[in-house]
Amino acid sequence: MKVSAFTFIRNAIQYDYPIVESIKSILPLCDEYIVVVGNSTDDTLGLIERINSQKIKIIHSIWDDSLREGGRVLAIETDKALTEIAKDSDWAFYLQGDEVVHEKDLENIKNAMLKWKDTPKVEGLLFDYIHFYGSYKYVGDTRRWYRHEIRVVRPNIGVFSYKDAQGFRIKPNKKLRVKKANAHIYHYGWVKSPQNQLAKIRSFHRLWYQNDIPSDAKFSYEGIDSLALFEGTHPNIMEERVKNEDWIFEHPLHVKNFKDFKEKFLDWFERNIGYRIGEYKNYRLI
Repeated sequence: MKVSAFTFIRNAIQYDYPIVESIKSILPLCDEYIVVVGNSTDDTLGLIERINSQKIKIIHSIWDDSLREGGRVLAIETDKALTEIAKDSDWAFYLQGDEVVHEKDLENIKNAMLKWKDTPKVEGLLFDYIHFYGSYKYVGDTRRWYRHEIRVVRPNIGVFSYKDAQGFRIKPNKKLRVKKANAHIYHYGWVKSPQNQLAKIRSFHRLWYQNDIPSDAKFSYEGIDSLALFEGTHPNIMEERVKNEDWIFEHPLHVKNFKDFKEKFLDWFERNIGYRIGEYKNYRLI
């Protein structure tokens, strides 16, 4: 079985992405790792080069900063990486720069890849998500956080990055048929100092909207609708970052900040009935 991995990254140091941890977390599963490095104002290229793995293939890219609608440029950069994957790869593993895989899940992922490798109707593998927020000790526990997404795809069947690169489809616009990987993606995109988070938000805002965030804007982790304590363990490769958390964020778990009755009801319904009404599913679970 041949496994490729792919990702894209730009200004990883400036916006404090755990891209090195992300890449290293699945490197043991991969035969090659395609990293599309965008034109950065920091030493992102050197950061990737210093991983010093023969599996890593770096592709240089210039982002089209004129694309300021719907995060489309993120999908374009993802597709640049996807097209560089070896033609004889059985699977392609995608991680974004703030996503990490726990070492305890590597065996399950490998087994799922092996199990479905020769079953063409299985076009991808679906992962469960853990979304950290504000601190490494809190996770989002409401419907604002997506619960599942495709992170392993069968390459060379017309797969492309969909919309803002959260998921994938098959040309011309078909949802992938997937099986569960029985593994998690640890998403750290909302865990960094408030200053770095604001800088990242400013950058990402430009990928969706024509206007910029005002220069005097502030950012606070307060006001989140609901959080829960994280009761598991972080991937070993994230230990240094967890230990070096240098900002303070405390959230009373009993506090719920739903904006209206509808949000409050939908949250109550999911917690008590166990079903998420209107859940976004960009895949077909088979």
